Amino acid sequence: MRVSAPKWSDSATRADAATRPDTATPPDTATGPDSGMPAFAARDSVISEPVRVPATAYLHVSRETVSPDGALVRPGPRHALTRPPPSTRQSGAHHVPCPPSAPPEAAGGVSAHALPPGVGWTPIAEEAERATRVKHPTDQLPRPVRRRVLAVANQKGGVGKTTSTVNIAAGLAMQGLRTLVVDLDPQGNASTALGIEHRAGTPSVYEVLLGEIGIIDAVAVSPQSSNLLCIPATIDLAGSEIELVSMVARESRLCRALSGVALDELCVDYVFIDCPPSLGLLTVNALVAAPEVLIPIQCEYYALEGLGQLLRNIELVQAHLNPTLMVSTILLTMYDGRTRLADQVTTEVREHFGDQVLRTVIPRSVKVSEAPGFGQTVLVYDPGSRGALSYLDAAREIALDHRFLDRDNLNYADTDGQPGGREVSR
Repeated sequence: MRVSAPKWSDSATRADAATRPDTATPPDTATGPDSGMPAFAARDSVISEPVRVPATAYLHVSRETVSPDGALVRPGPRHALTRPPPSTRQSGAHHVPCPPSAPPEAAGGVSAHALPPGVGWTPIAEEAERATRVKHPTDQLPRPVRRRVLAVANQKGGVGKTTSTVNIAAGLAMQGLRTLVVDLDPQGNASTALGIEHRAGTPSVYEVLLGEIGIIDAVAVSPQSSNLLCIPATIDLAGSEIELVSMVARESRLCRALSGVALDELCVDYVFIDCPPSLGLLTVNALVAAPEVLIPIQCEYYALEGLGQLLRNIELVQAHLNPTLMVSTILLTMYDGRTRLADQVTTEVREHFGDQVLRTVIPRSVKVSEAPGFGQTVLVYDPGSRGALSYLDAAREIALDHRFLDRDNLNYADTDGQPGGREVSR
């Protein structure tokens, strides 16, 4: 069956012919008093010559290049056009009214004092305000009752262990908490992200494990924050597992180095141990030295498959080496909301581990991957990005965990600035 479009007769007139630009009477065929024909009389006559319609009649002109009275204006670049402010701005699944002079809460958190006079909400202004809040926070996080030592472990590589370690530590340091990062990975990626020198011959965690130097001699201050300390890792650490095999108490070498006296001298509130992607002797040393384990889990199936083996190793360490060890925090990383798999992994992890899983989820972000190339964390490289804000929220969620806070005394600093009223030794 063949369907053809309806044919109009030569004398028929369509209802919308007067309003369509392509059917309007061309200028060279217009009729009037000088032509000797009444206006629009050519509509009922047969035109012997082809009608020449100007090319501009077929162009679809955008609304930005049409003035209110309908006359065409000179076209220009789209970014140079002045658009009227939108009456509504989409926020999630709802449309929230957002007039040009909207209050700060209606403009996505942009404060009025941060914008020049007469300037309304813009995406660039909102991102700049977010970056300002990250780099110059106005509030300070409370210090824990006891110093917290966390081993960031997962034997699967590429799940975000090092990235989560350095960015969470940087987020806590920006909020006024003194943080130490122990780079226990021979690749030294955490040292690179914090801008710490880790060439061969640099005092590192390798000498600390062998007992040649103490952590005071190996620690270095990150140029990104005075509250951010790091014990770097060099390539020498790759052969440490072979050397530790013949040593006495090889599983607790790091625990002895991170003694309460040494950490008290550094006045640190948090210690993060970045473990290598394996379940070898270095990871066992980290699990013995830390009472808590932070497990980053990539929102994919392989990450779930390897989680069972990690939990079994943690149970073995609990039974024989460190009875106080527990999985305190689980962080979901590399979340891609466009895939159903990410939602399924998130749901399964939350159903199985409950409150141990942070509410904050780290999304996939190019800025997070670019930051180590400049020797920076994402909080310094692009503080207004989604990745930076997510890691900052995760750091705040860890610091405000009710299990490790003294609700009766949230002010842990005396007038002289020294920590007071809290236990700092393990």
